[in-house]
Amino acid sequence: METQLIRNKKSQINIVLKEQKNDEGKSQKTTSSLENNPFTHIDQEFSSIIGLQDLKKTIKEIYATVVINQKRHELGLKSSKQVLHMLFKGNPGTGKTTVARKLAKLYFEMNLLSKGHFIEAERADLVGEYIGQTAQKTRTIIQKAMGGILFIDEAYSLARGGDKDFGKEAIDTLVKHMEDHHNDFVLILAGYPYEMERFLTLNPGLQSRFPFILDFEDYEISQLMKIARQMAAEREYRLTKEAEQELRMHLYKKTQEKARNFSNARYVRNVIENAIRLHAVRLLKRNNLTTDDLITLTEKDLLFDN
Repeated sequence: METQLIRNKKSQINIVLKEQKNDEGKSQKTTSSLENNPFTHIDQEFSSIIGLQDLKKTIKEIYATVVINQKRHELGLKSSKQVLHMLFKGNPGTGKTTVARKLAKLYFEMNLLSKGHFIEAERADLVGEYIGQTAQKTRTIIQKAMGGILFIDEAYSLARGGDKDFGKEAIDTLVKHMEDHHNDFVLILAGYPYEMERFLTLNPGLQSRFPFILDFEDYEISQLMKIARQMAAEREYRLTKEAEQELRMHLYKKTQEKARNFSNARYVRNVIENAIRLHAVRLLKRNNLTTDDLITLTEKDLLFDN
């Protein structure tokens, strides 16, 4: 039996099962490029994401289950839709929001979500100031997110006021809709690792409603440097060897400090964008600029906040 992936007009992936016969009219198993690497589209979608191997492995497992469930359905076997609610634990700049956006698109292509849009919300979007307002605000956000992903960063802020805080009402409303609408709604709660652990401890039974708990580790120096090169290249710039050495030394210092406000890839992005501005100021004073001048960031263009 051959598996084919065909994209429809909405860019969704339709899984088509075909039985192929040989010259003698007998069914045979065929090996296609898809069967050699059925995860090509996932690898392509996440090619720009550095690290996060566990996440990529999990997404491939979800996709494999979708394909096999359809094969089971074609043969009259039971198949059930997956519950895809997730918890993301990680420091700022580790890719939580970026990944959530990509998942919305990918789940739509897999026919797991009917719209594949992405809604981001925070405490102020969900919690009201008086009794009854919170449930209504939360339901409104959920309705906007139906068919897609609702992403709540710093989710623990919903419980910061204790039992008397209206945030608890928001949590209860979210939990109810997680159960009632899990077939076309994905909730992702995200935040700092320690605060997320405490949040789950204070809300018994909440963790069991999230089948997928993913840790977004801080980037290593080599990964941050790769991200820096990638960000520069996307903007059609490159770093000199001296600039790379300067940046690497600075990033080593920042990561050794283990400062809570170090924002990983976000910090690197700010460094690159600031370097581009300083590079522009430096070149503005010169004449007869070459292409090499216009694309090269040197150590003179790097300015760090100590």
